[in-house]
Amino acid sequence: MQKLLDKISQCTICKAYLPLGPRPVVTAHVDSKIIIIGQAPGTKVHDSGIPWYDQSGKKLRQWLNVSDAEFYNIKNFAIVPMGFCYPGKGKTGDLPPRKECAPEWHEAILKQMPKVKLVILVGAYAQKYYLKHETKRTLTETVGEYKTYLPHYFPVPHPSPTNRFWRSKNPWFELTIVPELQEVVKQILK
Repeated sequence: MQKLLDKISQCTICKAYLPLGPRPVVTAHVDSKIIIIGQAPGTKVHDSGIPWYDQSGKKLRQWLNVSDAEFYNIKNFAIVPMGFCYPGKGKTGDLPPRKECAPEWHEAILKQMPKVKLVILVGAYAQKYYLKHETKRTLTETVGEYKTYLPHYFPVPHPSPTNRFWRSKNPWFELTIVPELQEVVKQILK
């Protein structure tokens, strides 16, 4: 695994499109139990090199009901975003993750984690890539039908502060689905 992660850290496949240059942010271990597949690092994560080290990560850890120490223990959580590098700024937030990373690296990484019990798909990009034709019409419907994808996948919305409008329109997510997510995570980590 470390050889592969070292190779990824040197990746420049989409260098020409990255406004801040390449800085792949991905963590994994052969003993990882849960994989979090999100979008791509933001500027704070790009600067620090620490995945989910921002407000989105704080909210995600609340949803999972795990401490920072539990979250950043690579034997608990592997973090493999759809795009490993900061993609740049768009009109309403960051640009979508670069399309090169997932087909280039995901399969090789996932093959080296035989102990994975759950893959948390954060946001529409990860859900469409992994659930393919199994996704529902909208992210809201996909998240609402999360039981359809268990025990392997658990789809959730993105925890970004810019996504608070979705959360305010869909309070059922934090009231009913987050406790289910917490219980699944708790059982896997114990």
